[in-house]
Amino acid sequence: MKSRSCVRRIAGVGGALFLSSVFTLAAQAAGPKVVAGAASSDPQCFVPWSESVKMFQYPQKKGPYRIALANGFVANTWRIQMIKTAKAYASQPDVASQLKEFKVVSTGEDVAAQIAAVNNFIDSGYDAIVVNAQNPTAFKPVIKRANDAGVVLVAFDNTLDSEDAINVNVDQKGLGKYWAEWLVKNVPNGGKILEVRGVSGTSVDRDRHEGIQEVFKASGKKWDTVEVFGKWDDPTAQKVAADAIAVHKHFDGFTAQGGDTGVVQAMIDAKHPFVPFGGETENGFRKFCAKYAEDGLKCASGGTGPAQVAVAIKTALAALDGKVVPQSIKLPLAQVEYPNFKAGEDYYPEQSDNFFVGNSFPTCGINFTAQEIMGQSEANQ
Repeated sequence: MKSRSCVRRIAGVGGALFLSSVFTLAAQAAGPKVVAGAASSDPQCFVPWSESVKMFQYPQKKGPYRIALANGFVANTWRIQMIKTAKAYASQPDVASQLKEFKVVSTGEDVAAQIAAVNNFIDSGYDAIVVNAQNPTAFKPVIKRANDAGVVLVAFDNTLDSEDAINVNVDQKGLGKYWAEWLVKNVPNGGKILEVRGVSGTSVDRDRHEGIQEVFKASGKKWDTVEVFGKWDDPTAQKVAADAIAVHKHFDGFTAQGGDTGVVQAMIDAKHPFVPFGGETENGFRKFCAKYAEDGLKCASGGTGPAQVAVAIKTALAALDGKVVPQSIKLPLAQVEYPNFKAGEDYYPEQSDNFFVGNSFPTCGINFTAQEIMGQSEANQ
């Protein structure tokens, strides 16, 4: 009996120590603290969206770190360039020295598959996960799991409708407004507009579309908008634009969220007159805007290069280092309008049409050459 009592006491002490360690770990892995003040590093890069944005501070971890990129849709040039840019950034010596492992997975348009990938990274003990989310509202359970596990979760481009994870993005709704304001100014009497949207169900497509329509409704002019989905992809956008032109015969203006080079090619193939166009920052689109400006293709080109993935990784590294970062970080847009398209500055005649121009964020110390990016692969790693 004495030995059993001793065992019970030992087991009790061991159990108490075990439970104490569990509770300590749980307390340490409760997600970020909300703190007062400004970003503690790179304030020019980590710009909060507004004065009301919360400031996060995660417990400092010892590097080097394991970071994963959980991408969804990949079948367009922006996403391909984004993955290559992520790999190029992770390969830069000062970044590579902070990484024990950098993993890239693309899961397609299946939201459940992307969520499963994020959960797998959490279960595998990754320190941070950056995600281009296929759906802005479906990740709430994943965000909680990440915070409970002490994993830094950073969403970029297609961000999350949540204040419990870090979001890095440009003003996507403001970008839609910018394009629509260009059309309102350059199609003075209103008219029929072809709106080539992106990937259905994503926050970027939703926000840009809402921005476009808000401006049209507030303009006091009469607009007839025809909507098609081009998936931000040149061949897809070219086909749906060509089909729309075949059915409707004439549009007074165009706006496209991506695949803009393909949309202009559809106009050329159909012998549709050149009209004002508000679109993205593809190199091919800007080449067309410069070439056909005096023939009526008056363009406003605005957007953000795929290098925002590098800002997301930079943010994750700062958070893992215990630095204070905003919960929502606002990035600048790259914009140029007719008649100011300059070769070698706003577009590059010698580069591929599919290359997105403005793929750098100097305020974050993030700059790439085309060779750095195009030397990478878009494959999972």
